[in-house]
Amino acid sequence: MTGAYELAQVNIARMRAPLDSPVMKDFVGGLDEVNAAAEASEGFVWRLVDTEGDNATGLRFYGDEWLIVNMSVWASPEALRAYVYGSDHRPFLQRRREWFEHLAEAVTALWWVPAGTRPTVAEAEARLTILREQGPTPEAFTLKGGFAEPEARAAG
Repeated sequence: MTGAYELAQVNIARMRAPLDSPVMKDFVGGLDEVNAAAEASEGFVWRLVDTEGDNATGLRFYGDEWLIVNMSVWASPEALRAYVYGSDHRPFLQRRREWFEHLAEAVTALWWVPAGTRPTVAEAEARLTILREQGPTPEAFTLKGGFAEPEARAAG
C-alpha cells in the first residue's frame, strides 16, 4: 500500500423504532463504547460526528428520518475488517436485527479517498447508490469484493 489513499466507508441502517425508545436502548447505550473502540483501533483515521462532536445519530441519509448513517475512514481494508469483526464490535453486529430492519439493497459501501480527505454524507449517498446500481466497481465496493488503491491499480 502506498499510503496516498485511505479507505472511506459508509453504512446505513433503518431503525425499528425511534432512538429514544426501549427497542433502541441497548444500541444507543453502547454507541460511545463501540465508537471509542473504533477510535482506538489500529488503522482508524476518522469518523463522522455531529456538530457537537457527538455520535452522528441525528444525521439522516437519503432524506429518510428512519435511516441512520455511520461513516469512517481507515488506513486499509484490513484495519477496517479487523475492527468490524473484532471482539469490541462483533457483539453489536450480532444484535443488529434487534434494532434495525433487514434491507434488501446494499447498506455498506467502501471507496478510496486521497489521504487526509474526509467524505461528506452527500458523497456517501452517491457511492452507495453506485454500488446498488452497478455492483462493486472501483468507485464503490464492499469488503468482500474490494479494489486496490487507485495508484496500485494504475501500476498493475
